[in-house]
Amino acid sequence: MLRLLLTRALLVAAPFVFWFAWREVARRTGRPMGATPWGWLIAAAGVLMGLSLMAGALFHGDNRGKTYVPAEATRDGHVTPGHFEKPAEKKAQPQ
Repeated sequence: MLRLLLTRALLVAAPFVFWFAWREVARRTGRPMGATPWGWLIAAAGVLMGLSLMAGALFHGDNRGKTYVPAEATRDGHVTPGHFEKPAEKKAQPQ
């Protein structure tokens, strides 16, 4: 979960980092700079966040129709993580 939050935070910060890095390079080379385009930077951050949420929904595995098996502690102290299992297929019984 922390990895997802950090990834999204980096995506939101990316337009600001690029703008301020470019502004610093432009100042050092003597180019005239205008005001910081806060609206555009916030909009770009929102677009990147929205695209990451859509990509997560699009490429995340689907667990519908599967059974959740919760995490268990074994006798030797190891913990097996929770996971999804496909339901066992029913065999046709002869009549």
